[in-house]
Amino acid sequence: MKPIFNAIALCAFLSSPALASDLENDQAITFDFDGTFEDATFAIENAIVSKGLVIDYRSHTGDMLERTKEDVGSEVTIFDAADIFLFCSALVSRQVMEADPSNIVHCPYAIYVADREGKVTIGFRDYPDGPMQAVEDLLTEIVEEATSF
Repeated sequence: MKPIFNAIALCAFLSSPALASDLENDQAITFDFDGTFEDATFAIENAIVSKGLVIDYRSHTGDMLERTKEDVGSEVTIFDAADIFLFCSALVSRQVMEADPSNIVHCPYAIYVADREGKVTIGFRDYPDGPMQAVEDLLTEIVEEATSF
């Protein structure tokens, strides 16, 4: 049940009307993707798996937002498509939690792929300085692998 809660919390973050300003305020590290949304999600999935990691959950956030917009009184299409990949690394998680057990709050890790008006972006949250830089480094490696071909 906890992964579902984490996915819901992440969906709430990404679906907030302030997403554009959040990204501009350096709360997320983003990379432009030169290709389609489908190519980007395929590349991210492969890059995660190539690190020996298991994807715990793939949230189809864009579909949910589009499907429920009228139910919440909106007419705004936020994303043409948006998915979030949730996963963890036993090695990196142990490293950051041995340094500070409260770093558990950051697990699982998430990478999103979003298409807004034909611009595909891949990103993840900007983690605090210190031990969590190991997570940020891992996520950067994954995204760089996905965007390099």
